[in-house]
Amino acid sequence: DVQLVESGGGSVQAGGSLRLSCVVTGYTYSVYCMGWFRQAPGKEREGVASIDHNGVTNYADSVKGRFTISQDNAKNTLYLQMNSLKPEDTAMYYCAASSRYDCASASLMTITYNYWGQGTQVTVS
Repeated sequence: DVQLVESGGGSVQAGGSLRLSCVVTGYTYSVYCMGWFRQAPGKEREGVASIDHNGVTNYADSVKGRFTISQDNAKNTLYLQMNSLKPEDTAMYYCAASSRYDCASASLMTITYNYWGQGTQVTVS
């Protein structure tokens, strides 16, 4: 099994920055993709950014150029650096992990991921 714990959310003014972290424990060797997702009230959960086991990243169009996903394998930690934040970025942000070997082909889809964290709230005003 894989466990995910997010941190780093908070409230920030528009134009500001936040860095989210996700610590991964358990059977980490079984993880082929990691991703960040978000869900705003009344909306479906959407993929924000992903990184596969080859280090290939993928971003939603809405965050390209503003968000950066990265990982520190030595610390088993996934990050999401969020710059130039906008009010529409307000949401609960979730870290996710996939044990599917073919996860890269659909790395921003929720159905690809089988492990989820509890989420961390990001509010931009």
